[in-house]
Amino acid sequence: MDWLSRLFEMMPVRGRLDLRCSYGAPWRIEQGPGEANEIPYHAVVGGSAILEDPAGGRPLRLETGDILLLPRNPRHVMHDGGGAAPLKAHNRASLNFTISENPGSEARLDLLCGHFSIAPPHDRLLRNYLPPVLIVRAGAQQAGERDSAGQLAGLVALMRGETADDHLGGRAMLNALSTAMFALVLRLASETGDAPRGLLALAGHPRLAPVVAAMFSEPARAWTLPELAQLANMSRATLARQFQEKVGRSPSELLTDIRMTLATNELRKGSISTGAVAEAVGYLSEAAFQRAFKAHMGITPAQWRKAAQAPATIDGRELANAEPISG
Repeated sequence: MDWLSRLFEMMPVRGRLDLRCSYGAPWRIEQGPGEANEIPYHAVVGGSAILEDPAGGRPLRLETGDILLLPRNPRHVMHDGGGAAPLKAHNRASLNFTISENPGSEARLDLLCGHFSIAPPHDRLLRNYLPPVLIVRAGAQQAGERDSAGQLAGLVALMRGETADDHLGGRAMLNALSTAMFALVLRLASETGDAPRGLLALAGHPRLAPVVAAMFSEPARAWTLPELAQLANMSRATLARQFQEKVGRSPSELLTDIRMTLATNELRKGSISTGAVAEAVGYLSEAAFQRAFKAHMGITPAQWRKAAQAPATIDGRELANAEPISG
């Protein structure tokens, strides 16, 4: 299994389309922050937009076909760039999504806005390894080409078509397509020559990609730095330096993050012991796993298991004890 498929197997992502925005200049959007485990996205399907850099850098221009992800989930501002006071926008609900529009007629913007939800604590891993602002450009693709940009452009076109009318099953389709969009965005970003700093830069580097793939494929293996360096055909010092430059972490730190992600998943299962979890994620003793888990997560495996297995509630009542809904 490739590293990206393995990543999504370890930490399922759910996409959701929230709005289709149809604005004429002048317009302005202010959003965020959302829920702690959400990553907002914006797909420009028509027109252009200016994003004010949440980190205070230069504004970024988005064109038709561009898709923006904001992994740190900040408050963010987008506008038409003209500087005039924006026209008031109004929301109207359709059956499967919400349409936001204003009365403007100049320089039309067509924008799909949504978010990706990642269950804690997996959202932390993604935020640590993705850039704060991620933009991929799928709009320049020639018709008929079958690379990642073309696939992404085709997927966004399907989403746009689903929002043209309220088709049967439209919400399910839009949310499923949103989820697929996340995987395609990461695939395309890792394939570009200037992949952004983080996991995508590692996975997109021809000599570092085998190291990333190996750790995701066999996280329980007792990997050593010389073994990983051999996979990359680099010296140990060069491998360590490349990891620091591209992701700001060491190979062992990435391996620990992968192991802890798997461990949190395994601890949700009541039938598997803590010792078995420790062995499954590559620790020779339960005590060593206990120490590593607490250092990484801030709580013990037993505390995590108890919290993860706590029954869901409705208005403070356990679901198991809630009264059935009668007709």
